Amino acid sequence: MKRVLEDPYYYLTNFETALDWVRTRSADLLDAAELGFIDEFPTLPRASRALLVRMVVRKGTLFRSDKLRYPEIGCPDAAAAALAERGWVAADPLLDLEQLFALYGKAELAQMFGRPAAAACRKVELLAALLPGREQAQALSAWHPEAAGRVYELRVMPLCERVRLMFFGNLRQDWTEFVLADLGMYRYEKVDFAPSARAFQRRADIDDYLFLHDCGARLEAGVPAAALLPSIAPRPYANEWVERRRVRLLEHIGRQLERSGELPTALAAYRRGGPGACRVRAIRVLERLERERAALRWLEAIVEQGRAGEAELQALRRIGPRLRRNLGRPATPVRKAGAIPVMHLCLPPAPGWVEEAARAHLEQDGGPAYYVENTLINALFGLLCWDALYAAIPGAFFHPFQSGPADLRSPDFRKRRQALFDACLARLDDGAYKRAILRNFREKTGLQSQFVAWQALDETLLELALECIPPAHLRRWFERLLADPAGNRSGLPDLIQFWPEARGYRLVEVKGPGDRVQDNQRRWLEDCIEHGMPVAVCHVQWEAAAT
Repeated sequence: MKRVLEDPYYYLTNFETALDWVRTRSADLLDAAELGFIDEFPTLPRASRALLVRMVVRKGTLFRSDKLRYPEIGCPDAAAAALAERGWVAADPLLDLEQLFALYGKAELAQMFGRPAAAACRKVELLAALLPGREQAQALSAWHPEAAGRVYELRVMPLCERVRLMFFGNLRQDWTEFVLADLGMYRYEKVDFAPSARAFQRRADIDDYLFLHDCGARLEAGVPAAALLPSIAPRPYANEWVERRRVRLLEHIGRQLERSGELPTALAAYRRGGPGACRVRAIRVLERLERERAALRWLEAIVEQGRAGEAELQALRRIGPRLRRNLGRPATPVRKAGAIPVMHLCLPPAPGWVEEAARAHLEQDGGPAYYVENTLINALFGLLCWDALYAAIPGAFFHPFQSGPADLRSPDFRKRRQALFDACLARLDDGAYKRAILRNFREKTGLQSQFVAWQALDETLLELALECIPPAHLRRWFERLLADPAGNRSGLPDLIQFWPEARGYRLVEVKGPGDRVQDNQRRWLEDCIEHGMPVAVCHVQWEAAAT
């Protein structure tokens, strides 16, 4: 916190750190203009550099000079001069009426256009009244010659977004990561990755990522899905990271097309997406198009190949019997999962969550019960396998603000760390797992983790879990997490109840009135039943509703 509070230019320091990081590690992925910007930026006056960064971290690319007042920068017009000279910022750019309305308040606009009475109407109404005959963009000085300030347009935002992507490897994280780390609000494990480590190996991968990100933003902004689909690559990208974004975007495009009734085009979108949710949606669309034979042939081929994931197989097994029935074909024998034990509770209405009401009731009649949902089992895994998760594997870590390895969704995630995970899981056989988990809990508390939610844990809960849950059960859970680290982190039961004297436990999924077991929850429950673990679904009704 000290550096942030004492250094008014902390944001500039952070930005320059990222520029130097990218210049050092990825110069070969930058074009001449980008290299020129990075090399020239440090030569500008500090106030000019600070003003540009202030613009970069704010929303949009258009700014009023009277809204760019920062004590450490001083006069924004003076600071902007060096930026405008290089073309990084445009002074007095052309603005259409909608852009002008985004920059100024309703009262200011009413005065600007000599309509003081319009200040009482809504801004959208004022825009509609003024727009006819004013469709052409012009400078602020033309819109309002007496304007006291100026408008600046940031012209290097795409370049700065590229730098941000190259530094973080994603556009989910932004420059506030530096500040939160400086303030101690976010702390990260220190990984000894190589100075050459970087998110992208080819410039084309960065271009593809930015293109898909822009398509997603346009889809959210209301651009018709059918208009975007032709521009999406029909074949998979070689880069796994970029390919996941392509598949996710195609799924969103397909769903929007389904909602608008454009089923053949939705089918085309899903077919481009490949395995997983896109393939399931494609088969469902074929069914809606009354092409059941084609749907069933595709479904049976997928199942026969044996390469589908748990979620996809679960969905296909639900669709298959219906397709065969509609086509008059005999049902295929299906191995039924063991019945999940069910309990029913009728409880007096209570404030708060239904899970808490069930937890309190169960605890009254038995051992201590905790609301853990997706936290406890994930945390036990994350704490035992901490060393494997934070190993400096090439391609896993490349900047200091990562909560976990970047290749978590890669099909080779476990394979690339096989020996490390084997060593961690071997502790379940010799009893060393308890000491390892508790040691990492004490030493790593507060560090950002994709598996450990520290606020949901305490040492009492961990010790109870380690005493009451057999290591064989832990191993099965951890193996399932490793089979799909990203997908299987959710769907775990809500509650865990312990009986310390008997060294026993039970997992309980709680469902309130009208709620049902979700697919990912069912997969966890059925796997537990198959491996002899104590689980149950608890259906809660409120006494007033039951009478």
